[in-house]
Amino acid sequence: MLLQTVFALVVTLVSAVAINWGYLIEHDAASELPALSVRRPLRTVRLLLASRRWLAGFALETGGFVLYLVALALAPLALVQSVAAGGIGVLALLVARVGRTRLETRERIGVAIAVAGLALLAISLAGGSAEGTGATWYATGLWLAASVGAAVAAVTVGARPLPGGAAFGLAAGTLFAGGDIATKSVVSGGSHLLLGPAIVGFYAGGTMLLQSGFQRGRALATAGVATLATNAIPIAAAMTLFREPLPDGILGVARVAAFASVVISAVWLAPKRPAGA
Repeated sequence: MLLQTVFALVVTLVSAVAINWGYLIEHDAASELPALSVRRPLRTVRLLLASRRWLAGFALETGGFVLYLVALALAPLALVQSVAAGGIGVLALLVARVGRTRLETRERIGVAIAVAGLALLAISLAGGSAEGTGATWYATGLWLAASVGAAVAAVTVGARPLPGGAAFGLAAGTLFAGGDIATKSVVSGGSHLLLGPAIVGFYAGGTMLLQSGFQRGRALATAGVATLATNAIPIAAAMTLFREPLPDGILGVARVAAFASVVISAVWLAPKRPAGA
């Protein structure tokens, strides 16, 4: 069981690299396109599909997602999401090296916290891991409905405290998280297979919001917040909705600290609003 979990987490890390590299390519491509809007989804889709560069990034992101599904079928949701959050470190490296963009101090701090959380997670694995008991239809549906409401709130009332593309990144991450939660329910089997259409809708909506965010802010702020939201929300769902147990004692504390680092990292990665704005 432990070897299977370790293998799943290695697959997750490879998945995170592919997804975040794809995000960076998509950011560069979307920045050069005419204004995208979720209010005009068909026009947005046409513009994105007409860009070969964007398609290349999306293909890389899709490949990473396939690997993520493999990991999700082999390991508990909370562990998979925590390792996936380590992809923010990969994204930061790509932004600095490939994008030739100097990271701001708060971005470096956010990345450092995320990496520290990964180290704590690795330590906590000594306490083992276990799957939860699953979620009911009612609880899953309520969670997904709340995710849609939270995404709408992020791009409306959240636009002021989260400037640039961060608000859209948060909204996209919230929808991606909803898709991840629905995906976990589906791979668990049973009647949850009927959630397939919801998975498509959540990921499609999240993708369009993310591209709109890419046109409004830096790659690390937009995709970074999206990535961390995508990871933090399912971690909360794992401990509540799916009732995945924590290790006992200090190892349990280490795992909770690892989960908390995901949320804290998102705060540090969000850009500051200029004074007087």
